[in-house]
This record gives sequence, C-alpha cells and structure tokens, in this order.
Amino acid sequence: MKPAPFGYERPRDLQAALAVLAEADASVKIIAGGQSLGPMLNLRLVEPELLIDIAGLAELKQVERQGDELVLGACVTHADIEDGRIPDVTRGAMQGVAGNIAYRAVRNRGTIGGSLSHADPAADWVSALSALGAKLTLRSLAGSRIVAMEDFIVGALESALRAGEIVKTVHVPAMPASAHWGYVKSCRKTGEFAHAIGAVMIDPSAATARIVIGAIDSAPIVMTDAAELFGGRVAGDYKDRFDSRVAEAILARAGVSDAAHRHIHVNVLKRAVREAAA
Repeated sequence: MKPAPFGYERPRDLQAALAVLAEADASVKIIAGGQSLGPMLNLRLVEPELLIDIAGLAELKQVERQGDELVLGACVTHADIEDGRIPDVTRGAMQGVAGNIAYRAVRNRGTIGGSLSHADPAADWVSALSALGAKLTLRSLAGSRIVAMEDFIVGALESALRAGEIVKTVHVPAMPASAHWGYVKSCRKTGEFAHAIGAVMIDPSAATARIVIGAIDSAPIVMTDAAELFGGRVAGDYKDRFDSRVAEAILARAGVSDAAHRHIHVNVLKRAVREAAA
C-alpha cells in the first residue's frame, strides 16, 4: 500500500517548524528519520493531512556536555550513538543499546527523539533512558518544559507531548563510576521488536537501584527506588538477593495477567541484574 495524500512542509529552522505546527488546522505528524512513521503511513494506520519534516534542522542535531549531563538533540541518530560520534557519559551503556536497535539501515536513519515521540513501550530508548534517569526538553511556540523520562510515556503509543510540542533535547546524566549497568531484551529474532526488556542501573556504593521492565502492553514499569526487589536493601550482593517472586508480583499488579508473559519478563530482568553484576 501507499500513503493517503498529504501536504508536506520542510521548515528552515526550529522556530519555523514550531510555527507551522502551531498554525496548522489539519491533522499533523512530525517526521524525522521516518523509521516508525513511514511504515504506518504506507499501511494507512495514520493518515495525516500534513507532514512536517524536521530531519534537516541543525538545532536538533547538536550535542554538548553541560556539567554532569549530556544534551542530545532529538535528531541525533541511533548510528551516531553506536559509532561513538557523540561523547559518552554512560560508560558504554548507550552505545550498547544503540548498536542492538533493529538493523543498521534503521539505525542510520532512526532518531532518538523520533523513537521516544512514537512512544512504543517495546522501543529500546524508552526503557534504557528511564533506567539512566534521563529527562527531556519539550518545546513549543509558547516555550519549553522539562519532563522526566519515566513520566513521558503514559501508555502504549501515548506520550506526554501536548498539542504544538516536539521533543527538542534529551538530557542524560553521567553514570557514576560506582554504578553497574545491565540491559537485556528478548526478541523472537534479531531486529524484531522486543517482547520483554529489563534495564537496570544499580549502585551498591550508594545503595540505589533504578529498574525498568519494558515491552509490556502499557507504559514501562519504572522503579526509581527498587530496593524491594533485593530484600529491602541494595548492597554488593544484590545479584544473590534478587527476588523473582517480588518481580512477578509487581508485574501482576501492573496488569500483566498471563503467567507465561510474567515468567519471560522476570527472567529477562534477572538476566539484566546478572549482567550488571558481571
């Protein structure tokens, strides 16, 4: 199939793009890499009257280190991160995640902001950036606001973006030297969407753990203080203290009713914890 007819705008800068977005009186979609939106257009799962192409906006490709965080423009590609063309404040965590997204052709075009805006719970950045404690700057003509990554995804394919807003930048805090990272996903074959994701950042020295269970049928489960998964405290022996029964109960409370699905998620999370401890 081919897309339904639509109008097309390619603004010269971010301000112009926001103006077109604000003034449009038709259904509008933003396109950058197009790796999610393109197939949806072809299948006519979405039929916007106007596409606003932001792929060429230099303001959305900038990367800079600001103190203890890395600020990434929304149009930075997965390949930019995979290939090390940006500074690394996560000791290889983001590079590892980027290198395992879909296929290289997708990574060459797909953007970090586009992936987040699509709000697919099975998308790698949704879970990984939540575990890393990232924040997003959302921009409209009216101004900017900052949203924590764990508050951005509100449901399957639903984000906190308001009318007239786009993701402008992603703010990733530097990973502490004492922190341990684990990221595991389960796919039927390489390149397919995950049907279970476990992302963990555990710092035994600070007795903290951020745990994310992703690729469920709603917003990922984000635990910013996950001590309950380790018997109430996070210490150097956290791998041995991980309690699968607690993880399964958390999934059940989140509405994952199928026992087989819970089993897969729990085991993927357990593997992520073991990876962090390795």
